[in-house]
Amino acid sequence: MEVSIAGGSAAGLFAALLLARAGHHAVVLERDRLEPAPDVESAAEAAFRPSAPQIVQPHIVMARCRQLLIDRLPDVYGGLLAAGVAEAPLWTQMPESLSETTARAGDEQLTPMMTRRSTIDWVLHRAAAAEPRVTLRYGVKVTGLLAIPGQRPHVTGVHTSQGDLPADLVVDATGRRSPVDDWLAQIGARATVTRQAECGVAYFSRHYRARPGTVLPGLLATRVVVALDEFLAGKWGGDNGAAQLVVAPLAADRRFRTLRDPEVFTAVLRTVPVYAAWLDAMDPITEVFPMAGLHNTLRRLVVDGTPVATGLHAIGDSVCTTNPTLGRGLALALSGAADLVDTLSRHAGDPAAQALALDRLVGQHVLPFYEDQAAIDAARLAVMRHTIFGTPRPKPPETRGRVSYPQLRVAAYYDPTAFRAFWKINGMVCPPEQVYTDPEVVACTRETLRQHGSGPPIAQPTRGQLLAALAQ
Repeated sequence: MEVSIAGGSAAGLFAALLLARAGHHAVVLERDRLEPAPDVESAAEAAFRPSAPQIVQPHIVMARCRQLLIDRLPDVYGGLLAAGVAEAPLWTQMPESLSETTARAGDEQLTPMMTRRSTIDWVLHRAAAAEPRVTLRYGVKVTGLLAIPGQRPHVTGVHTSQGDLPADLVVDATGRRSPVDDWLAQIGARATVTRQAECGVAYFSRHYRARPGTVLPGLLATRVVVALDEFLAGKWGGDNGAAQLVVAPLAADRRFRTLRDPEVFTAVLRTVPVYAAWLDAMDPITEVFPMAGLHNTLRRLVVDGTPVATGLHAIGDSVCTTNPTLGRGLALALSGAADLVDTLSRHAGDPAAQALALDRLVGQHVLPFYEDQAAIDAARLAVMRHTIFGTPRPKPPETRGRVSYPQLRVAAYYDPTAFRAFWKINGMVCPPEQVYTDPEVVACTRETLRQHGSGPPIAQPTRGQLLAALAQ
């Protein structure tokens, strides 16, 4: 089968590699001119591009993504390790307050990998370039779809900036700004159905490298995210001694517009002792990268039980985007690519059955994480808006027979069962609701909250200290 993939970022490259190894020929069409970098650090220096601002923001290979790499793309997994990506066994993420740190069966299945996104893309591009059945075409923009018209058009290829390209199948991997609805309108097809929920935050991040000879305040290969009263802050471990620090305020909070200035960014992080300690042990290697305009979105290409078109599928951010804080994008991208290849194998020669089957898999493998992220963000935004803008105090979450993500996050500081349940959700190893309603998890979380309340105190700035930092 000849497959045209619109978009040459991670989702498109995951799909190209899996399709090629299933016997198909994949042509990846990427509008940006992504010149191959000679090494990891050169790739990092050239990573920023306006069409994909998320590339320079924090990323993490969650446990689900890592396991899929081991199972489906073992050479890519090995290439990541060879490129300096750091595995972070579960014990490395355990807080000092945890009551018991003995290893348990299954801990190895919860291992994340710490890396910069540019390193992932560098490894993927090298693997794709070496794959005989993958053709990479850079500087080629997909502008529309070739199709056989009808009540349900059948897609037969793509229009591009360099001419038409026939294909047996087209995959939209163009990302969160996908023009797929415009493409569908051009061929007389129905629009997709998209759900949307607020993220409500803006991101400001900067890359650092551990200073040689300096004693670090903790393990570099950790992810430490703290939800403070008026903003979120975080530290993400990376590859080859790199790390990222992040400040994420409400997008509507104009006080933080000065965070683009490196001195202001540093001053704000220094108001939080845990991050001040990391600043003392690392040197910045980039400027501050802002990113805003984020939403949680879920797009379905089957509407009222009918595909909007056949011969067209979507994966990655073209299907679902979620708040980057939990780092779910790569796992959803690889999971979607794997589901695509499996669906083509099961329903070869039946485009309608392929579309319906892939939509069912979106319902099973994507929808639960979209809904979970929407609920997490809604609760967090309500608390922050109350604190900052004086909006009504949010109502406590419904906890009959279940626990919430914030409750589990607090319990994870103390209880080993809650800690692992928390990382099952973070690692995306099972549907979140399965964890939230697990009787053992509910019981230990409630008992831990009864004993410890709202969790360990977090040293954070007063409003006056925060305003002074923002005015640097």
